[in-house]
Amino acid sequence: MRRQPNTVGGGSRTNENGLSFEGRTDLLESFNNHPDFEVKENKVFQDNRLVGEYYEKHNFYNHFLEINGVDWKNIISKKYLPDSIFVNLKNNTIYVIEKKFQQDSGSVDEKLQTCDFKKKIYQKLLDSLDYEVNYYYLLNDWFTKPQYKDVFDYIESVNCKKFIEFIPFEELGL
Repeated sequence: MRRQPNTVGGGSRTNENGLSFEGRTDLLESFNNHPDFEVKENKVFQDNRLVGEYYEKHNFYNHFLEINGVDWKNIISKKYLPDSIFVNLKNNTIYVIEKKFQQDSGSVDEKLQTCDFKKKIYQKLLDSLDYEVNYYYLLNDWFTKPQYKDVFDYIESVNCKKFIEFIPFEELGL
């Protein structure tokens, strides 16, 4: 049985309150499971108003950046493929969400130390569009071990965030 995330509401309300982590997390499904949101393709509506858009991997480059006239090849030297991106149209903020699942020690430990670099890359891509970038890690409960304290302190010090098992919708500006 999966441990329930430690959130206000908990239990059956967990899926209503945010993005939970279960293997391959699906942000759009989390929005769809919430009574205040409706999803049509990659677009998220609240009270029948478009509030955001969702992209994964190449779709962020091939759709969002291309539609907005951003030629990434003239700005950065390679594509950095996000697990998830939520574009909040209400607050002009892009939320990059990288999901890391670990069951044993491994290379993810060092990957967690790249958030500052990647946040700056995404900000560079979006400077001409006047979007702020927030960079988040969504981690499974493996990362609750004390050995991650230094890395988590670093993540916080460079204005990135980490979440264990769950991201509240409030953290996405909703």
